[in-house]
Amino acid sequence: MSVAPDKKKEIVKKYATAKNDTGSPEVQVAILTERINNLTEHFKTNEKDFISRRGLLVMVGRRRRLLDYLKSKDNARYEALIKKLNIRK
Repeated sequence: MSVAPDKKKEIVKKYATAKNDTGSPEVQVAILTERINNLTEHFKTNEKDFISRRGLLVMVGRRRRLLDYLKSKDNARYEALIKKLNIRK
């Protein structure tokens, strides 16, 4: 499940650190989080979709690595992003 282009532009605008920023860890994590949330909803009705479940696990791993990178570089940005996305409890 991908993110709709208009939703993606909204996410980029909200989490960008510069004007045309689409590659910062914050933006990448936000987009991945949106895709993960969409797939999670998909699995509530399609429990046997194991191929997509593997894709979900790949996305979760990619998001985890990006968050680890951000935490190692700038802990304050990491904490702000976690709070803004409401990822960790």
